[in-house]
Amino acid sequence: MLKEIHPVLPAADLSRARSFYHDALDLEPVEVLDGLLVYSSPGSGFEIYETENAGTAKNTQMSFITDDLDGEMVRLRARGVVFEDYDIPGMKTVDGVAATDEMKSAWFRDTEGNFICVTELLR
Repeated sequence: MLKEIHPVLPAADLSRARSFYHDALDLEPVEVLDGLLVYSSPGSGFEIYETENAGTAKNTQMSFITDDLDGEMVRLRARGVVFEDYDIPGMKTVDGVAATDEMKSAWFRDTEGNFICVTELLR
């Protein structure tokens, strides 16, 4: 039986990725291995591994849940994070935010080109 979801993100430069996740997101790896950073939070975690294929995906690769998307966006923008704007069928952002009755979400890219989502559930 599958038990946990554990995203794995690619990075062309592990040191640069580690700095971004520390400086912008206040995250420290719980384990540092050769070519791999392991992060953990209550109930979840993720890894970043070094590869030449980093930055090639065109889709969301990981999402964080927050209770205050607006406040989180202010905090992240103050740390240099730039949120993406989209106008595609089924989704249009306004000031970086896409909203439905159930949630509002915003996306940014990390230093390695990974698309990261921050979502506030509205239910």
